[in-house]
Amino acid sequence: MATQTLQTERFETPTGRMLLITDEHGWVHALDWEDQRERTQRLLGRYYRHVTLAMREANGESAAKRALLAYFKGRLEAIATLRVATSGTDFQNQVWTALRRIPSGQTVSYGALAKEIGRPAAVRAVGLANGSNPIAIVVPCHRVIGANASLTGYGGGLERKRWLLAHEASA
Repeated sequence: MATQTLQTERFETPTGRMLLITDEHGWVHALDWEDQRERTQRLLGRYYRHVTLAMREANGESAAKRALLAYFKGRLEAIATLRVATSGTDFQNQVWTALRRIPSGQTVSYGALAKEIGRPAAVRAVGLANGSNPIAIVVPCHRVIGANASLTGYGGGLERKRWLLAHEASA
């Protein structure tokens, strides 16, 4: 079995301490809050089940971390060019790519997202793919809301989702 080495960084944000996981090329493999560590490990285990992951602390501050800190300071565009290593199914990757096209400060419903990817009947599958996203904020699953504009589930918790949407709307 092949081994892949990933680097970890932790940093404080207005929404709590985050865990960023990148590779040696700077590609983001996971981003989540530290209090969601079990969820992150479960998702990484699912997506990298054919690879042995070796985690180590980053030697210095990555470009991804700098971009995320800028995002939290109000420069929302700072994360737009971050490269992500999504390792889900073809369908999940299709959903996650569509999520990155949702502009900051805007939201879409699960149904609209399903239509966007050409699968209008796959609303529930889109919801499952959205909930299986291991890269919070950069792959902005927080921008997806219910058909009636209600805030629906979020892996990081609804308070964080509410904060992120307000942050993006005010910048």
